[in-house]
Amino acid sequence: MIDANVLVIDDDDDILLSAKLFLKQHFKQVIICKSPKEINVLLSRNEIDIILLDMNYQKGASDGREGLYWLEHILSIDKDYVVILMTAYGNVELAVQAIKKGATDFILKPWENDKLFATLSSASRLRQSTKKVKKLEKIHSSMQKDMARAFEHIVGNSEPVKRLQGTLVKVAPTDANVLILGENGTGKQVFAYELHKHSLRKNNIFMHVDLGSLNENLFESELFGYAKGAFTDAKEDKPGRFELAEGGTIFLDEIGNLTLPLQAKLLSVIQNRTVNRLGESKERKINVRLITATNMPLNEMVGKGTFRQDLLFRINTVELVLPPLSHRGDDILLLAEHFLQSFNVKYHKNLQKFDTKAEQMLLSYQWPGNVRELQHVIERAVIMSDGLHISTDDLQLSPQKFGGTPVMQTDMALEDMEKLMVQKAIDKHKGNISRAASELGLTRAALYRRIEKFDL
Repeated sequence: MIDANVLVIDDDDDILLSAKLFLKQHFKQVIICKSPKEINVLLSRNEIDIILLDMNYQKGASDGREGLYWLEHILSIDKDYVVILMTAYGNVELAVQAIKKGATDFILKPWENDKLFATLSSASRLRQSTKKVKKLEKIHSSMQKDMARAFEHIVGNSEPVKRLQGTLVKVAPTDANVLILGENGTGKQVFAYELHKHSLRKNNIFMHVDLGSLNENLFESELFGYAKGAFTDAKEDKPGRFELAEGGTIFLDEIGNLTLPLQAKLLSVIQNRTVNRLGESKERKINVRLITATNMPLNEMVGKGTFRQDLLFRINTVELVLPPLSHRGDDILLLAEHFLQSFNVKYHKNLQKFDTKAEQMLLSYQWPGNVRELQHVIERAVIMSDGLHISTDDLQLSPQKFGGTPVMQTDMALEDMEKLMVQKAIDKHKGNISRAASELGLTRAALYRRIEKFDL
């Protein structure tokens, strides 16, 4: 049984009955209709995948004009509808005209059942493929919008950041390969996306690949793709990340984690600007902008023989070295304010600012986890704070080793904080669920689900 809904439109009752009796054995749903004037209502009420449309409706007509008219009408509603025209009058010129206007296929009546089934099966595969592509396009568009909202711009006025921004403005419009170096949490992905956003490729995809999460078995199939039958589970052709990033930017994070054999394979792709899918010999040209990043000392690794010098030459036409957060001065407060406003929106809070002691604590802490740690600390503080300002108690930073090896209290997970936040709201409003839900920015149903989840 094929998972597709078929609409058959013909003014001949015998044709409709014959089509329904045969097609309902093979397709999920078959809807029949005598007049094309009902098309609008039928398409609005049903999820239709394939439309089998007769070309003549007036008595004695054989020129197919009506069919061409209704074909154009259907495609004006949705250009992705799969329409197969049918007629009792074989006319090659008419068939060519129908295909040019957007018909998927053309069949003659009376049909052979096997041929009709083959035609509709092929049409169903086309429809499913089109729907999958449209879904991927929507996902991609949504991801790009989410990413743009998440990064927006680089926050900071410190000298190191200003120098980086100056370099970024010069490099972004080019196709130069960029290597971003920096400790964990310094914002390498943010800078990579900023390069993409200011490049000539900004309207195309930004593909982030975490190489550190790919083992040797997955590396080639994920990055270069594979052909059907290349290995046991390869049931269909699949493009790799390089192909999916065509026309855009591919960001290879944690490149320092690659083994020497994988480095050699990556080098070949970068040099030749082509990929070979696993299981096929065909070379496919790629057009992508390459940005890489790592927290590892690649130059030292070249000296030790654990990173290829020729690969390093290829990936670092321009090198950006991101400073640790502790070297960025008042950027700490700018970033803290940025995160405060962001989490105010997320958690439906209205915290105004950090008090003076909290600011001093933020500036004196060493931030071993860099910007990522600061973001986590501010998120937790927003969740935990009961007042209008963030205090040192809200930050939960241990003062014992400031200036040395810093210690952060991490014994409370975000889920525990959420539980505490829900409990506080319920206690504050003396069990009034409506008011507690309103303060938390939740519906009553959503709050009840959390009460059940946390067994409150």
